[in-house]
Amino acid sequence: MTTENSMLSIKNIEVIYDHVILVLKGISLEVPKGGIVALLGANGAGKTTTIKSVSNILKTERGEVTKGSIEFESQRVEDLSPNDLVKRGVVQVMEGRHCFEHLTVEENLLTGAYIRKDGRKAVADDLEMVYSYFPRLKVRRKSQAGYTSGGEQQMVAVGRAMMSRPKLILLDEPSMGLAPQLVEEIFTIVRTLNQKEGVTFLLAEQNASIALRYATYGYILENGRVVMDGAATDLASNEDVKEFYLGLSGGDKKSFRDVKHYRRRKRWLA
Repeated sequence: MTTENSMLSIKNIEVIYDHVILVLKGISLEVPKGGIVALLGANGAGKTTTIKSVSNILKTERGEVTKGSIEFESQRVEDLSPNDLVKRGVVQVMEGRHCFEHLTVEENLLTGAYIRKDGRKAVADDLEMVYSYFPRLKVRRKSQAGYTSGGEQQMVAVGRAMMSRPKLILLDEPSMGLAPQLVEEIFTIVRTLNQKEGVTFLLAEQNASIALRYATYGYILENGRVVMDGAATDLASNEDVKEFYLGLSGGDKKSFRDVKHYRRRKRWLA
C-alpha cells in the first residue's frame, strides 16, 4: 500500500517487553484515511502489540517501541500519552470488551465524551447517534453494563469510542467469545460507521474469514513480522491464505513461512 493519503503510518517498528523480549521485528504498515485495515494472524503473532504500539499503552505493560516510527496524520506520535492521542482522534477498543461494570450502559457511553468541550447538546446528539447504530443499547441504557451480554458489552465498547468523535478506532479482537450472528452484526456496524460517519478502522482479528469480508486491506502477521499484505479480496482468494488462515485446505498445518510464496517474497523480512 502506498503512503499517499495515509492516516496512520507505521515504519519498521520493533517492540521489546521487559527490556529483553523482542515481540515485533520491523513491522511496517499503512492505514489510509477512510479505510478498514485488518491485522490477521494466529494468537501471539503480534497483532495486539501492534495495536497497543499505536495507542501508546505499551508502557503500562513493560513494553516499548525501540526502533522505527509511528505517524498519525503525518506527525510522529510515539511519545504522546494515550490521553493526548484520544484528543487527536485515536481511540482503542481493547480486547475483552472492557466496560465499567458497575455503571449503566448509558453512563459507560458518556465516559467516552469526557475529553469533549463542545457542550451538552452536541454530546446528547452523539448519544442518539450511537443509539441509532446500536438500538439494543438504547433498550438497555439503564442496565448495569456488567449484567449485559457479551455482544452488548462489545457494542458498548465501540459506542463509547464513537462518543469521543474519533478519526481512527483501533479495534482489538472484536469477535472474541461472540456467537457468529453477533460477530456478523458487530462487523456490519463497523462497516456502516466507516461509510456513514467516516471513521477509519485498524482492527486486529484472528477470524480472518470475516475480517477479510469487511476490510479493504489486510496484513498477515506471523512471529512479529508481516508475511503478506494486500487488498482484502486478493488475500481472501489467495491459496496460501486459504490454507493457513481460512482453514480451507487439508493436510498438516505448517508455518506460513514454509510455503514457496513466502520464500519468493523475502522482501517481507527486509
